[in-house]
Amino acid sequence: MTGRRPLLLVDEFEELARAAPETVRPEFINGRIEVKPVPDGDRSEIIMWLHDVCRERFPNLRLHGGRGLKVENYRTGRARPDGVLAPHRHFSGHGEWSDPHGVLMVVELTTRDVDTNRRARVEKRDGYAAVGIPVYLLIDREHGTVTAHAEPKGGSYRHLTTRPYGTPVELPAPVGFTLETEDLKEFAQ
Repeated sequence: MTGRRPLLLVDEFEELARAAPETVRPEFINGRIEVKPVPDGDRSEIIMWLHDVCRERFPNLRLHGGRGLKVENYRTGRARPDGVLAPHRHFSGHGEWSDPHGVLMVVELTTRDVDTNRRARVEKRDGYAAVGIPVYLLIDREHGTVTAHAEPKGGSYRHLTTRPYGTPVELPAPVGFTLETEDLKEFAQ
């Protein structure tokens, strides 16, 4: 970003993202292009586990994997969370990038790359808070923890709870249930 203008405009990024090969998942965070790694087997299994938990708990909701969302102030960023919890058919008729209105929770899993701290623990968290997504669930494979961020206000989450794998985590409203995390121990790094 140069001054207040990003090096690339959102429309230009979206054009690049459409042309990207399937082996990469581009995102546009804080005016920079980020390349999110394609999920490894453990990440895929964790998302499927969480999908099953959410589907059992909430038959009228869906956990979408890799759904493109407009994030950050003024919707100038583009992110692909590992999971997006929303009502059934919420994204019908949407293009590649959806407005986050109506999304109940986003989920990110840390990766083994050097940018995971900045991207998942800071920038994406702040982008999700800026657009008012009620719950941000971070499954931190590096530290073996699960963090539920809640109460977005002024571009940040005012409440967070971090628990180690194997310890129940309260997912606040509007999700509102206790996530049992014992199964995550199988995927500890």
